[in-house]
Amino acid sequence: MSNPAVRTPPSPLHSSEGGEAGHPSLARELTLLDATAIVVGTVIGSGIFLVPSSVAGQLDSLLAVLLVWIVGGALSLFGALSLAEMGAAFPGAGGLYVYLRHAFGRTAGFLYGWALLVMIHSGTIATLAVAFSLYVARLVPVGHSEQRLLSIGSILVLTVVNCLGIRAGKLVQNIFATAKLAGLLAMTGLLLARGLQTGTLSQSFLPDGPMQPLWIPFGVALVAVLWAYEGWHVVSFTAAEIRQPARDLPRSLLLGTVVVIACYLAANTAYYSVLTRPEIQQSDTVAATAMSKVFGPLAGVFISMLILVSIIGAMNGMVLTGPRVYYAMAEDGLFFRAFARMSARYRTPVLAIVVQGVWACVLTLFGTFQELFTYVIFTAWIFYGLAVAGVLVLRRTQPDLERPFRVPLFPWLPLFFCLAALGITLSTIAANPNHAAIGIGLVLTGIPAYFAFRRQTS
Repeated sequence: MSNPAVRTPPSPLHSSEGGEAGHPSLARELTLLDATAIVVGTVIGSGIFLVPSSVAGQLDSLLAVLLVWIVGGALSLFGALSLAEMGAAFPGAGGLYVYLRHAFGRTAGFLYGWALLVMIHSGTIATLAVAFSLYVARLVPVGHSEQRLLSIGSILVLTVVNCLGIRAGKLVQNIFATAKLAGLLAMTGLLLARGLQTGTLSQSFLPDGPMQPLWIPFGVALVAVLWAYEGWHVVSFTAAEIRQPARDLPRSLLLGTVVVIACYLAANTAYYSVLTRPEIQQSDTVAATAMSKVFGPLAGVFISMLILVSIIGAMNGMVLTGPRVYYAMAEDGLFFRAFARMSARYRTPVLAIVVQGVWACVLTLFGTFQELFTYVIFTAWIFYGLAVAGVLVLRRTQPDLERPFRVPLFPWLPLFFCLAALGITLSTIAANPNHAAIGIGLVLTGIPAYFAFRRQTS
């Protein structure tokens, strides 16, 4: 990964380095630490605090629980390593949009960018905002309407912050990523220190009765776990703002994903060290329940505050990164030209940031937390699988493309990821056909939009 940054020949379809002559462009402000903070800070949101009860409802032992978190982490890591090869070869703004466009053409790239705006990215921001208001309600008595306003307000504040430049956005990201890591490590350490003395961990490690077939419950649990890992790829959207993208984009993907996996395994072990499986199943806020049981009600307040910090950090990472895709699409003539306009002062695509924020606010008004993250996961994994398949396609169609980073264990690692993505997509269709139909429908609305933009630029 130590190769110097490599510039591929400019593509006639893409000018993601930003700006026409005489116009402001994206600023290369992100270091390896900043990029890693985007990965860690975006991925660690509400999932590790909300998902464990859903997982415990499907799996009957800590061994199975840890296994599903390892599988989810491994899939995310395999995807990150595969996209690292693409990111090092195409170090411009746009991430998966750029990779899909190079591998499968303009239509595939556009449909991803469209799905990102209408559901995947904006939906993730909305889901986190809903979770934010739910946790505020645990600390302060607020009604349903006030919770909606809190969700919308949190999105709008972060939208304004990120309109003020990449420096402002990365400062918020670094602060919240550091705070949430410190808080999560403190919680894990305290619970393990107390829990290892009780013997609860050894009692829950294996199932009480005979082993049951796990395929269906494991698959259901895996979808929930993948929500907790959602966002590992978004740093690729900001490649045009990383100082040495060919070197630091792969490193940040690898380092950030490994840190997240380690934190998640430690946190789940800590929960099971102080709570029984029925207690975890019955709690929507496992971390707060665990801390309150061991250290009293005030500890539960601390966890609620930690979760709020974690959610805000994840939301900021999503608000910061997504508009770089819409900006790249507009630069290519595949989206409204106004989305490519940069603030001369802050060097940010302000309109793209604002439109994303407004649409995310609208999504908070339609759908529950569970519905929103199901739509997001299903739609997102279709494109994750295609993007990683693009690694296989480009190795065949462009063998001479300079690749500063190559995915290890090629082609097995990308192939395994693609098969897993297909399995996740099919299992979601089987388990939630209505949600899957809505997700597919939202993607397909991009087809007439694509041809409209093509006519506009032809």
